Amino acid sequence: MVIFALTKFLRTQFIFQSSNTDTDWQIFCEQMRAELQEDKLIKVEDNFLYVSGDKTIRYGFMGSDFRKTDGQGKGYQPMLYHLQSAKISENDKLVKITVNFQKGGTREFLYLFLEKNG
Repeated sequence: MVIFALTKFLRTQFIFQSSNTDTDWQIFCEQMRAELQEDKLIKVEDNFLYVSGDKTIRYGFMGSDFRKTDGQGKGYQPMLYHLQSAKISENDKLVKITVNFQKGGTREFLYLFLEKNG
């Protein structure tokens, strides 16, 4: 219960402080690049990105935020708030995430998964 309360508090603080979509978008892009560089692409399916590292992770749009969960959709780590929609597509290991903000504006994130040696 303590972890739930702390998570809820941090989420509330983040929402309160995030009024500039440009800053939010830059943080999101940096976080996604840092997380994906160690992972392998599994698939893009039903508008979710599945990757594997130590375990399978799923990224996608739910409700009004873009979130990270485990491979089965359990857990909850919001990464980007106040979205109207998001679409994830993949072509030859190039993943494209297009988000539309509630306040208006569209952004695209591109990430190319390279083969890991070793």
